[in-house]
Parts: sequence; structure tokens; C-alpha cells
Amino acid sequence: MTVKRYAALLRGINVGGGVKAKKVPMARLRSLIESLGHTGVRTYLQSGNAAFTARVADDDVLAREIEAAIAAEFGFTVEVVVRDHAYLTAVRDDCPFPAAELEGKQLHVTYFSEPVTPERFAAVDPAAYAPEDFRLGDRALYLYAPTGLGTSKLGARLSSAALNRGLIATSRNWNTVEKLVELTAPEVTASQ
Repeated sequence: MTVKRYAALLRGINVGGGVKAKKVPMARLRSLIESLGHTGVRTYLQSGNAAFTARVADDDVLAREIEAAIAAEFGFTVEVVVRDHAYLTAVRDDCPFPAAELEGKQLHVTYFSEPVTPERFAAVDPAAYAPEDFRLGDRALYLYAPTGLGTSKLGARLSSAALNRGLIATSRNWNTVEKLVELTAPEVTASQ
């Protein structure tokens, strides 16, 4: 049986404290993913990052399976992007910005549910947001935001350009990008 390590990236959970907040405790998320037959489940932070081992499968099939399980367990919809270790490593390694020279909060990756073309972001003039900047990658967008994502005007503009057209997009800071690569490494197990 061939197995691979994957990361499930949940969009928009455990943020805000309003009535519409989607709360998913990480212990319950781990149990839910295990109940789907996956092993070596580990979560990172409270913002919806789970690594797991599964039989080799299509990323989108795994994502829809987790989405359905979350809806059944919690009663609300959460969008999920699933990517394997090789993809996560390639995204990290292909970063067009000097990641080693930046703080984790200054560099972000937005993972997309499908490929994106420059045309999707053609109306966004990066020069208008300098020194902030962005570059597209393989189903990913790299954002340099010197003061962080929370205050990034370019980040907000890019988010609206991506989400207004039926695309699942979920962002992670560089520290989390690095941790996802580590958590999905083939030798990582639940006991570590």
C-alpha cells in the first residue's frame, strides 16, 4: 500500500469571536481526520492546519472528504485545501522573495484550490502598494507584506480578487509554511 503525507488547510476557522465564528477544536479535528481512516494526524496552531498520512489519493477528493466530515460533525461548512509534502516543499523552495532574510510575519503564501493565471490579478497594480509585493506560483501566491498581513492593503486587494471568482484561497505566514513542510515529511509520525 502506497501512502503519502498531506496537509489539510482549513479556511476561516477559529478567527473572530462573533456569532458566526466557526470554532473547530484541534483535538476534535484530529479525531475527525482519524475517523476517516487517516493516520499520523498532527495539528499546528489553532487556525486549521492538520498533517496526516493517507493512501495516495487525489488532493481534491481528500479535501471534499474532510469538508463533508466537518459539516457533519460541526454543522457548518469549512473550505479545505489539501496538498502533499512534495507540493508544499516545492512551494517553499520556489519562493521568489528572500525568505531567510525576512521575519515570518512579513512573508505569506496563499494556497489556491486550482491554478491561477496572471489575468485574475491584472487589475492589481503592485506599484501602487509598494513596498508590498506579490508573485504567483503553482496554485499559490507569495505576498511580501513588511508590516504583516493584518495591515496589508495589497493582501486585502489580492484576497478580494481571488475570492470573488469561486476560488478557495487560504493564507499562511512563512513560519507556518515551513512547519507544514516539516509536519508532512514522510518520516513524521503521530508519536513525534
